[in-house]
Amino acid sequence: MASAEQFAGYAELPGVRLWYTDSGGDGVPVVLLHANTGNADGFQYNIPALFDAGYRAIAFDRRGWGRSTANPDTGPQPGTIADDLHVLVEHLKVDRFHLIGVAGGGFAAYDYVLWHPERLRSLVVAASGGAIVDEELSKLREKTTLPGFRSWPPEFREVSMGYMATNPEGLKRWLDIHNNSQQKGASAQPQRTPITFEKLETIRVPTLLMPGDQDIQCPPWVMRRQLAHIPHAEFIVLPEASHSINWEQPEAFNRNVVEFIRKH
Repeated sequence: MASAEQFAGYAELPGVRLWYTDSGGDGVPVVLLHANTGNADGFQYNIPALFDAGYRAIAFDRRGWGRSTANPDTGPQPGTIADDLHVLVEHLKVDRFHLIGVAGGGFAAYDYVLWHPERLRSLVVAASGGAIVDEELSKLREKTTLPGFRSWPPEFREVSMGYMATNPEGLKRWLDIHNNSQQKGASAQPQRTPITFEKLETIRVPTLLMPGDQDIQCPPWVMRRQLAHIPHAEFIVLPEASHSINWEQPEAFNRNVVEFIRKH
């Protein structure tokens, strides 16, 4: 079987020189959207598994993250992740595809499905609060946030204690990726549209929500709120996983994702 990283390089797109990786192959495409504390390298344990399962796996560094560099000479800044995603799949001549958003990538995944549902075969949102605009939810999340949580080191916010204790090399690689995530001074990209529970109710694309049971940044109850508003969505709580769900438990993550997307 061919290598699972057949191409890694740049696409010159409006407003950005976008770095992406594409496993190639003839399989149905799967696009992965990375977390805010990361870049496309965070999918290094997932892309080969998707490729081996028969899919074409594509991931990219968001504008201002990792190796992707904004280019004001070719387009407006900072753009949106959903727009960059759409232009990239058009550039790659990808028609319909599966979309996976992890943590902050889930915000953009919701943004995209609300904009271009006809392009998606399925949607997976993992370990993500979804950037939901809702006053009651915001108050509950503020009330249940641990004291000083936002100032904690990123690994304590996003990686489980068990993983840190048992996989120091994996933690070191995770931190290396985190340290090459958002570029200094780079603007965070806004949503195309505010995400609300009412808008989630319009989603008709087959959807899987997957929190980690040890995620203190986005605990399962937060994603259950999303589940209640997405018709026919499926829900899996991944054991012994925190916010970096696909990195900490790649085998279980990959197995559940492949089982779900194969149905669609």
